[in-house]
Amino acid sequence: MRIRSHRRAAAVLTAALSLLVGFAAAPVVAKTDAKSRSPRPPLVECRGVDMLDELKSRDPETHARVLADAARTANGEAMLWRIEKAGAAPSHLFGTMHVTDNRITSWSPAVAAAIGGSRTVLLEVADLSPKALMSAITRAARLLVFTDGRRLDTLLEADEFAKVQAAVEKSGLPGNLAAMFKPWLISTLLAVSECEKRNADVGHPVLDSKIALEAQARNIPVVGLETVDSQLAAMAAVPDAEQIAMLRMGLRFTDRSNDMLETLTRMYLNRQMGAAMPFNLALAASAGVETGAFGGFQRELLVKRNRKMLDGAKPHLAKGGAFVAVGALHLPGETGLVQLLKDAGYTVTPVE
Repeated sequence: MRIRSHRRAAAVLTAALSLLVGFAAAPVVAKTDAKSRSPRPPLVECRGVDMLDELKSRDPETHARVLADAARTANGEAMLWRIEKAGAAPSHLFGTMHVTDNRITSWSPAVAAAIGGSRTVLLEVADLSPKALMSAITRAARLLVFTDGRRLDTLLEADEFAKVQAAVEKSGLPGNLAAMFKPWLISTLLAVSECEKRNADVGHPVLDSKIALEAQARNIPVVGLETVDSQLAAMAAVPDAEQIAMLRMGLRFTDRSNDMLETLTRMYLNRQMGAAMPFNLALAASAGVETGAFGGFQRELLVKRNRKMLDGAKPHLAKGGAFVAVGALHLPGETGLVQLLKDAGYTVTPVE
């Protein structure tokens, strides 16, 4: 694959990666560009069907199991947490969704006060301008495509690969490139609805971007806990067989991207993010995908990254007044950031 094709892929993936929701907690644009300052079309409401609520009537037993698993998930009851330790001013941890939906981007007075009272704002990545992301994707070209002679069209059924080609062509790339792409990259293209992509393309900020812009307006330093390169490497580190299985699930529900987004949005608003993984495992089972296919995802994109985020945040927590804003799926669970902070000796209290 020529470098020109890498650059074309990078341009198409810029919007998708910066909006990736729920499972890969993508970075955000933290610097204002000309497009964000220009007049833009009104925000389009990307609404859909709540598939968890739909499951309640379609399969009550599975619905009850998902909610029971969610109830057993540690630290799933809040999105804003107060972090305290002797010798430092309090800090805050906030779970985000990387979407433009004004139900998500309209933060509460408590969140506003936490941002306004902070000395430093910590995001997953401090700068995800299109230029920065495109540069990172170009550097990581080997992670985007097969380099060992394999082809995606030989790893999928014919009808599955036809959907992949359609998705690639819809993104603006030639369909004949589809066989070269790694499964995780295609899953990324499928993960964000066309509605969300359009909103981002005309300059509407996702929640993380809005936080960064608010910090900039208040002259609060914005620091990244990760790099774009490390996030791309984490996605590519999921074992290939699991990437294929997860792609198969994505292809099964490719016509319901708005519904998937609505479902995650409702979970977020209802403080039910502990239901996200059980729900997706239930979807995987209904699509004939083994639930074990998510093991690599959880290890590479959540567990390992949570530990690295904590390590990156500790110096700022020691100084006090840090506002840490990362994807909501990084907070709950025994290996989530809330529990890791508690294990590290911090007092972590739910705010809302």
